[in-house]
Amino acid sequence: MFKDKLQGLYVITDDVLTPPKTLMTQVEEALKGGAKIVQLRDKTSSHEDIKKTALALQKLCNSYNALFILNDAVELAIELGLSGLHIGKSDHHRVSEIRKKFKGVLGVSCYGDIELAIEMQGEGVDYVAFGSFFSSPTKPGSNIVPLGVLRIAKNSLDIPICAIGGLDSENISDVMLYEPDMVACISDIWKSENIEEKSAFYKNLYL
Repeated sequence: MFKDKLQGLYVITDDVLTPPKTLMTQVEEALKGGAKIVQLRDKTSSHEDIKKTALALQKLCNSYNALFILNDAVELAIELGLSGLHIGKSDHHRVSEIRKKFKGVLGVSCYGDIELAIEMQGEGVDYVAFGSFFSSPTKPGSNIVPLGVLRIAKNSLDIPICAIGGLDSENISDVMLYEPDMVACISDIWKSENIEEKSAFYKNLYL
């Protein structure tokens, strides 16, 4: 099972920063640098294109012993038998139903809500994500969550936790004080002049 991979650098693709033309190359550079989890977050492509990209990325991740996760497309993840699925608030109400149908790693965004995370853990999710902790260029409207939420989460939950939202090489040391199992990055990885090197920087935080 892939659950043992729920640690380390978690990279998330972006419609602008990882366009279809360069997506596979960029993701492979991140994997070479040590990314352990890759999430495809595609809000613009057609169903068929997302399907093709998801299968190609899963194959690529497997070759690097990393975990592939698809964002939001619940039915597609079930249909393709993908290794991972991540859902947000629009699917919170049907987590138990999704859990029965989806056999891979299931993650859920809990923002700053510990009670919700405890509930989701009870529904059988494999990890929860908290954030944004800093202003995020990819989600400018996100509420900022205090870092202390991570400490409460570590004390309240038995499943891995992921920190997300505006994380970069300047503020990551503050985040790591709370020992999140995973740190999710978008802009700081994909905007880097050397994706492999930047990914290795985050990987090394877990050595």
